[in-house]
This record gives sequence, structure tokens and C-alpha cells, in this order.
Amino acid sequence: MHNLHSPPLSAASSTSSPPPEWAEGRKPNILFILADQVSAPLLRIHNAKSPIKTPNIDALAAKSAVFSSAYCASPLCAPSRSSLVTGQLPSQIGAWDNASPLGCDAPTYAHYLRREGYETVLAGKMHFIGEQLHGYEERLTSDIYPGDFGWAVNWDDPDRRLEWYHNESSILQAGSCIRSNQLDFDEEVMFKATRYLYSAARRSSDSRPFCLTVSLTHPHDPYTIHREYWDRYEGEDIPPPSVTIPEEEQDPHSQRLLNVCGLKNADLPDKAIASARRAYFGAMSYVDDNVGKLLKVLEECGMDEDTIVIFSSDHGDMLGERGLWYKMSWFEASARVPLLISYPKHFEPQTITRNVSALDILPTLVDLVNGSLDKRLPIDGNSLVPYLHGFHGTDGNDSVYGEYAGEGTIAPLMMIRRGPWKFVTCPVDPPQLFNLLEDPKELHNLATSIDPGVQETLNAFTKEAHSRWDFDRIHADVLKSQRTRRLCWDALKQGRFQSWDYQPHENAASQYIRSNIPLDELELRARYPPVDGVGREKKRGDAKGIAAAWGE
Repeated sequence: MHNLHSPPLSAASSTSSPPPEWAEGRKPNILFILADQVSAPLLRIHNAKSPIKTPNIDALAAKSAVFSSAYCASPLCAPSRSSLVTGQLPSQIGAWDNASPLGCDAPTYAHYLRREGYETVLAGKMHFIGEQLHGYEERLTSDIYPGDFGWAVNWDDPDRRLEWYHNESSILQAGSCIRSNQLDFDEEVMFKATRYLYSAARRSSDSRPFCLTVSLTHPHDPYTIHREYWDRYEGEDIPPPSVTIPEEEQDPHSQRLLNVCGLKNADLPDKAIASARRAYFGAMSYVDDNVGKLLKVLEECGMDEDTIVIFSSDHGDMLGERGLWYKMSWFEASARVPLLISYPKHFEPQTITRNVSALDILPTLVDLVNGSLDKRLPIDGNSLVPYLHGFHGTDGNDSVYGEYAGEGTIAPLMMIRRGPWKFVTCPVDPPQLFNLLEDPKELHNLATSIDPGVQETLNAFTKEAHSRWDFDRIHADVLKSQRTRRLCWDALKQGRFQSWDYQPHENAASQYIRSNIPLDELELRARYPPVDGVGREKKRGDAKGIAAAWGE
């Protein structure tokens, strides 16, 4: 479903062909780092005045293609991630909310890369419901969130706040900690991910390339972070939200979000808002430190020059802007995500300002490894490889489409981003039209303008939206899915409960020191860099033994 007004880029548009060693089968490794709820407009790579300290991400950006106008496909965890891994919009795969299952027959980038000979591994969060692998050959950890139907939305009772919805406690209780559920999870993710990278470095040179996805849960709320990172902002100016809008002046969807998040008529203390933002800044610095750790492992193991590194997020966080918190809206802080692609060996650092989507990640990955998509199957994303090769033409795709059907809305809420424009439409709400070039804070809804040129643009977007989306059918599909899952969940809670959450598999018999492996051989095999029998470093695969090392 490509935009008719601007044809998609393709690998054929590229100004240079894939490096010759890829065609010969020596393909690069891939490290895909995914953080959770990163508000792109707040990052220093997009805002030089940002107080958030992210030296490692900044350094990575300096040698990356930086996409400064990248958007999620849906501003909610599970739908966004399902769309990201499949390259398809939520309505194509039934990814409506945080309890929507992704079909086991939906091809993901893990399937495509595995078909190209990659070992596809996931460490961390992906918020799959039901089936938990989706093409990954191995998951190193369980997920932080449940893999069942417990978080299904209920449009049949839209005014009811469900107990698992966001609420004001995350803001009112913001501050430092020594430990949290999120820290427990990300510490395990980092341990397992770095151990995997070290193991990959110790393999033979003819082993399969890897695609390791490291998915951290920070800086996602609750807004609390280890004291070390809280203290990094001691004495620092924590800027308040830049836009404040009274509740009665909020658009209908924002008013519903305030209710959903338990913030309607809430008078949040300035101190609580500052603490929540400070904790978020600290959590972002924690993510940054972990990005640095992963990149250091690549460098010290000599894998940095042969590994493509990607950094992104599933969606953003309003963090108090417009009086809103968390995500679930199409405003910039919620919908825009960072997207960095680094491979200095073959691509020059640059900033790309064209509008792109997280849907583009799958076709880009396939293109980067000189693979091929099955063109008979649906795909909503476009390869970004031509941009990496320096494409700066004006005939490429510049349109992004987004869909939201989770909590806070009561009908499908759709978005089109093209050029300077952002158009948001929902059958039960008035339309919104913003010119982000002239109004980056989205203060002036031009859908109410009487200017003939603006009205022409609005009418064109409205016509396109109704041509693209069958709102009645999508609404019916969402309701059917919600009702079906609620019935199943009510039944599954009765009697013996069977968890769908992923259980990582580890074979303790093959770890560390075991009697079935000669001790000296085991220690040499585990050591990196590898050494010969007298301690001299050698390349992996070098067959010299002790006698040869002594010149015998």
C-alpha cells in the first residue's frame, strides 16, 4: 500500500551497488538496539539544547544515517512492535492493542534474515501475544509484559478505566531507586546480550552472521531510575513541558486520554512533574550507557567494522507536554521515534529529513544484506538503503501512515504525515491538520482554517484517508477482536492457568566447567582473544598446537 503521490524508493534507485563481499556470501552482522518510549524530539541528536546526557548515542549518530523525521506505525507498545517486525500497518495484521496476537504466519524481519542465513536472536522486550518467537531462532530472556489477552481494550464500555491502564501514580511517585522491576529486566537483557556477543566472537570465521535484537524497557514509565542516574541530573535545570493546554481546550481524543490515564481534573504538583522528567532523563542516560556497553563489546572483539548498528524505539512519551503523559496520541512527542543506521565501512554519516516509518526497517534490513522480499506478500514499508547511499532526489517516498485502535480512542484514529503536513482523522472526532514546518509544537489546528489553500489540502487528505481506510470495516474488525479475546480470557482465567509467557531455555550441562569436556581444552576455547598452548594470541581457526608454538 504505497502512497500514490510519491513513488517508493527501491534498491534499484541506489547510486551504488551492494559491496562485493556481500554477494560472495560474507554478510555483515546486525545489532538492532530498541529502547522503549523514547521521545525523539527530546534527544540531543535532534535538539542541541536538550539537557539529556546521551554521549554514546550522540557518538553513534555522528557516524550514522540519522533519520530526523521517523514515526512509529502506532503509538502503543505491542501494535507498534508488531508493525515494526512485519513492515505492515496494524490493520493488515490485526495489531489493535497491547493484547492483540500477531499471527504465526506473518513474516517478520527475523524470518527474512533467517532465510538469508542469519542467526536471529532476541534479548529483551517485544510484547508478543501468544506465539513468542516469530522467526527468532532464539530468545535469550522472557518478556517484561504478559503474553496473554489480559490487556485487551473494551470499546463496548469506553468510559470504564481498567485496572492496568496508566495512572498518575507513576508521576506522583517519581524519583530515584536502588532497584525496580524495569532495572531487573534490563540488567538481565544486557547480561544475556553481551554474553551472546562474546560467544559470537569466539566462533569460527565461517559461522553464520548474526542479527541480535537488544530490546530494553527503559525509559518506559514508571518514572524511577537508579540513584546513580538520578544523581547525574543533580543541580541541572529540568525544563518543564513547553506547552500547557487547559483541559477544556483539549481536543476530544486528548480529553479521553486524560480520563484513561486517571489525569482528568488532576492538579499535578510542579515538583512531581519535574521529578518525573528528571527520572526519565536519567533513564535515557541509563539506556545510553547500555548502548555504549554493547558498542564497546563489538569494538573490543573486533566486530565493529563488520556489524550494522541500528538504534530506534517503538514510540515516544508526551512527558507532560500539552498536559498529556505516556503515549497513545499522534502528537510529535508520542509518535516520533529516533532512527539511526550505522555502517561507516560502507555508508557516510548524514541526516535525512524525509518522513520515514518504522515500517521501513524490515525492507531496509532485507535490502542491506542483499536479500529479496517476496513481492507477492503485503508490505507497507520501503527500503531506506537508497538514502544510505546518498540519494537526495525529490521523487522518493515522503509519506508515513499510522493507525491507532487502543485505549483512549473509541474508533480508529489514523494519521498521514507528508511533507510539512500532519493529518489526523477519526470518525468520532474533528480532523486535525498541522503544518509542522511553521508550527512544530502543533498549536494551530488548520482544519478550522478558512484559507482556500489550506482547505484544499485538508480536503485532499480527507479524500485520501477515506480511500485508503474503510473505517466502518476496521471498526467492526476491532470490536470483533476485542469481544473474541475477552471471551477467551474470561474462560482461560478459570481453573488451571497456563501462561503463554516465554520461558528461556538454557542447557546448564554445556555451561562453564563440566566433566565431559577436557578442562584445558575448555578453558582455551572459552578465552577471548584466543591463544595457543603457550599463551600467544592467534586468529580463531589457527590450528597451531603447543609444539608448533615452541618451534618444534
